[in-house]
Order: sequence, then structure tokens, then C-alpha cells
Amino acid sequence: MHGPASSGWLLVALCAVTGAYCLVRMRSGAGEERGAAGGEALMGFGMAAMAVPAAVFTPPSWAWPVYAVVFGAAAVPALWAARSGAHHLHHLVGAGAMVYMSVVMAGAPAHAHGQGGSGVPLLTGALLLYFAGYVLLTGVRLVPVAAVAGSGAGGGGSAGWGDRPELARACRLSMGISMVAMLLTL
Repeated sequence: MHGPASSGWLLVALCAVTGAYCLVRMRSGAGEERGAAGGEALMGFGMAAMAVPAAVFTPPSWAWPVYAVVFGAAAVPALWAARSGAHHLHHLVGAGAMVYMSVVMAGAPAHAHGQGGSGVPLLTGALLLYFAGYVLLTGVRLVPVAAVAGSGAGGGGSAGWGDRPELARACRLSMGISMVAMLLTL
């Protein structure tokens, strides 16, 4: 996850902004939607922390197991909620991918971070396929919303920032893209 500094900082910025927007969505949502936005905020901020370039900050050895525990704990509610919907299953896969990346980073020597090939190729490949498919599907789902919103039809100017479904989809798309980038540099 610690590849070139410029791409690392872009990932940090993208994930931090995404996490911040998910916090805004938490304020405007209710019930299950609020919980999903909270989980996405945790993922966004966690991904931002993991993407900080190693040239700037190399986490202490105890940080990776802490990341694994935090994301493992985030997977528990997603596992419970996955009984009721596929969206929660995606949260479970995302949390599992974060645990996996944390475990791989904990086991890799400090000089090998970001050089590729330190993960288990089969699991890394499966996660890459899943998230690449998720990015493509989410991107396709975003296009009609953007086309309708850009056509000038349908007012809708009273919706707050947290209530805009196209922004929530864009948030999920950016986290999916970030996950692909992080898995590629694992």
C-alpha cells in the first residue's frame, strides 16, 4: 500500500474526503442507512491511514495488528446485517479485505511494502476481481443518475449533501477504486 508518494497522497486525499462525506451522510440518514454510512466512513478513514506514503510515515509494527482488529470488529455487524441484504455483504468483503491487507502488511518486512507480491496471490487476485467488478458495476449504475441530474429536469435542489444518492454512489465508487489501487500495491 506504500507505493510511489504521489499516488499514495492521492489515495489518502480521496479516502479521507470519502470518509468525511460518509460522516455527513450519517447525520442525514436514519437507521440502517446511518449504520452503512458509518461503516463506509470507517473504511474511508482507515484506507486513508493505510495509504500514507512510507517515506513520510512508517507505522510501528503494532499498528498493523490494531488495523486488523478494528476492521475485524467492523466486519461483525456487517456479517450480522448481511442476512438482510447484499449491500451488507459488500461491507463484509470490504472489511475482510482490510483485515487481509493488514495481516499481509504486518507479516511483510518494512522494506518490502509497496513492492508488490507480498500478498497471497490467489486471495489478492480474488479480491482484485471482486472490487474491479464492483467498480465497473457501480460506475454503470452512476451514469444514468448523472445523465438525469445533468439534463436540467426535475429540480431536487432542496436535498442536503447527505441526501443525494448520486454522491453516495460516487463515494462507494471512489472507495472501490481505492481498494483496487491498494490491492495492486500490496
